[in-house]
This record gives sequence, structure tokens and C-alpha cells, in this order.
Amino acid sequence: QKLAKDLNGIVAFSRDGTCLLVPKNKLTDNEAILVWLVAYYIGRELGLVGGDSLSKEELQTKLGKSGKITSTRLGELVKDELVAKTADDCFKITTFGVIQTQKDVIPKIRSKMTV
Repeated sequence: QKLAKDLNGIVAFSRDGTCLLVPKNKLTDNEAILVWLVAYYIGRELGLVGGDSLSKEELQTKLGKSGKITSTRLGELVKDELVAKTADDCFKITTFGVIQTQKDVIPKIRSKMTV
């Protein structure tokens, strides 16, 4: 519940799915990926989205970056154990990733939004 509250103003949920409310140019690629994956994690917990993982292609579309950049960023996040690759080649946030996003990434994003 606290995580959902923390994401208020950063992420919105609708019938169409999850929407990032922060302009892409205010986020690093890694921050954006972590927020997307946390949003899907929460969305699944709240019954708003079907699953808590996204394919590389879905994340690439959401980031608006090339496949190479998306793959590199995902590789970094998997190496740091913030994101895990699933059996069906999708990516989901780890428990550690949720904690780090809540502790470090969300406050950073909030501070960028007030600038």
C-alpha cells in the first residue's frame, strides 16, 4: 500500500493499462525501467494488470530506445539483482528491486519533478 502511495503522481493506472506520468527526459533509462516494472508489480497485486513482467520489446517501446540500449540497461539491472529474467524471456522486478526503487529511485524522481 505504501509503495502504491509512493508512486502516486508518477504512475497512473487505467483500463488501458499503466501510464508513466513523468516525462521521459526527466528519467534515466534504468529509473524508467524500474518504475515500469514496479508499476506492473503493483498493478498485478491490485488486479489492474494481467501480469507483473514485460518483454524486452515492450520495455523498448515504453522507453523509446533501441533494442541494444534496452538490452544493455536490462543486463545492468539483472546483474545488480534489481530485475530478474523470467522463464518466458520477460523481465520482472525482484523484491530487492522493489525495495531499492522505493528507497532510492522514487525519492530521486520526486526531487526531479519539483525542479
